[in-house]
Amino acid sequence: MPKSKSSKMIAGIKKYITIFLGAIFYAAGIAFFLNPNDLAPGGVTGIAILLNRFVPIETGTLILLLNIPIILLGIWKFGWKFIVSTIYTLIMVSGLTNVMEYIGPLTEDRMLAAIVGAVLVGTGIGIVFKAGSTTGGIDIIIKIIKQKFPHKKTGSLFLLFDSAVIIAAGIVFGNIEASIYASIATVVSMYTLDAVLYGKDGARLIYIISDHADALTESLLHEAGLGVTWLYGEGTFQNKEKKIIMCVADKKKALQVEEIVKEHDPASFMIVSSASEIYGEGYKNIFAEKI
Repeated sequence: MPKSKSSKMIAGIKKYITIFLGAIFYAAGIAFFLNPNDLAPGGVTGIAILLNRFVPIETGTLILLLNIPIILLGIWKFGWKFIVSTIYTLIMVSGLTNVMEYIGPLTEDRMLAAIVGAVLVGTGIGIVFKAGSTTGGIDIIIKIIKQKFPHKKTGSLFLLFDSAVIIAAGIVFGNIEASIYASIATVVSMYTLDAVLYGKDGARLIYIISDHADALTESLLHEAGLGVTWLYGEGTFQNKEKKIIMCVADKKKALQVEEIVKEHDPASFMIVSSASEIYGEGYKNIFAEKI
């Protein structure tokens, strides 16, 4: 049954309140811990922290400015629907970061700042992702790269971008400690993000039974960049053969799959279960992992 206008409005309000909550966590991690202690983790946020040392512009504002060309590229590639909530997220993160920085750092202990700041940032990103939005930046760039080079591993691309920023942090701040603590912050943020999104589960095994299997498969392949397998079954109620879509979604992809299914066929039957370990192309090598 399609949602009424009032229920859609309530869902939209809840979504943007949730995004605002995530932005508070994100901004607090940057303003109270990472930025004042010269910790520049990966991504656009890390670049903004580094640039702040050279230009008289607040870090929050730099995050927004650096994302403008990326957002425009995202609109061109994916359309307004994909990007509107991301713009809202960035505006909230930018404004809240600038406001919170007036309070000053809550600690000058770099290790403590790296851990607490990363936990707050990872939690904020996780809340934003769960609300169906993104924090822009590298996420959009990697999504575009994956469209052109689908064989490239998402994790490897993130690592490449983050490593470049972390190395730059050591150069800008003039000591190896800046890079070491930034690396710690990046790892802690990544694990926190996974914990917020999935708890202890590393991935999801998803089965989708739909009368629109072809359209769903097309979107899962090209929008989410997932490998899809068709299984064939027969419904006992109508004695009708059906295509059953099976896919494994790692990290944020599981949420994207749910959004794609909601958009194409909200009446479909979807089963989501935990997959604690995945072996094969794009995931773990069974021989290397067991050594």
